[in-house]
Amino acid sequence: MQKLLILDGIGGVPLGREIYEAFCEDDVKASYCDLAQLKKIHFYGLRSALAKLINRAERLDDFFHLPKLDLKRFIDLLEKERPTHILVVGFVYKLIAPSVLKRLKQDYNFSLYLYDTDSCNLYAKRREFIFFLDQELPVYDKIFSFSKVTTQFFERTRNLNAIHLPFGAKPIPPQYSDKKHNVLFVGSGDLRRIFLLENIRDEVVVYGNRWERNFPLISQGLQSHIVDQSTWGGDLYRLLRASKIVLNITRTHFYGAETGVNLRIFEALASGAFLLTDYCEEIAELFEIGVEIETFNNASELKQKVNYYLANPEAREAIARRGYEKFMSHHTWKERVTRLREHIAI
Repeated sequence: MQKLLILDGIGGVPLGREIYEAFCEDDVKASYCDLAQLKKIHFYGLRSALAKLINRAERLDDFFHLPKLDLKRFIDLLEKERPTHILVVGFVYKLIAPSVLKRLKQDYNFSLYLYDTDSCNLYAKRREFIFFLDQELPVYDKIFSFSKVTTQFFERTRNLNAIHLPFGAKPIPPQYSDKKHNVLFVGSGDLRRIFLLENIRDEVVVYGNRWERNFPLISQGLQSHIVDQSTWGGDLYRLLRASKIVLNITRTHFYGAETGVNLRIFEALASGAFLLTDYCEEIAELFEIGVEIETFNNASELKQKVNYYLANPEAREAIARRGYEKFMSHHTWKERVTRLREHIAI
């Protein structure tokens, strides 16, 4: 009997659990494991520091990270679940050595797949990105990537079996909410985001982490509109629903790679919100701009469109409605799981 095991390498966000739920709803025999919750090796901090010192002495320019998991606990999981297919969400190299995962794949005879959700966050970390490309990615039978740009990069530079699979989201039943925020931005602190948000600081409220450390770069006016805390799940959707405009600004390295279709886009549309995001070709292939979502190309256009759509609620609400309809017909996790099943034959 076929069985899917989802190994979540980014359990701090609900993405992996929502994919698991979508598989279950599609009558796939599946189980889920947040890898970060498995037992770590003893004295990890000390052992990691010593291992890094040794590695730097031997191979100064190589990336090294001592995997955190107690391997016996992971093998116990495989013995218990006996999966025929494993889907990794995010990555495993920080938790399990890719070479070990490759050996276990042979020993336990399972097919192995990756849903790449975070590779763009490695662009500025040269050694770590090279490690991910050369050590982890070749272990997988197929790689699904949230980004078309990244998918093509994997294919062209490493000849990997990569397939573009954009993010999805969990449908949220429509619900009226008082729009107490003019513009909402949810995301971590980033220099590009700071520059753009300063242009609309009187209209925006910001939620996310790593903002206070950037306060020396931020005006007092914008600082007063920032709540420095991560927001997910029900709290996030309540914020999205309570906002006239949900603003998405891709991080500097995403934007530099000309990719910007991140998870927030689909969460915003799933809540029925009006979405304003920075333009990239990928998003124009998924949505009709000005009809289902809106985009901006620079700071002045951002300010112009914020002012226009705050002053024209009927136009804003019509786009939000069509965006929700498009999400429900094309971009739920159910739709993504249907496509995944076509490629992994489960």
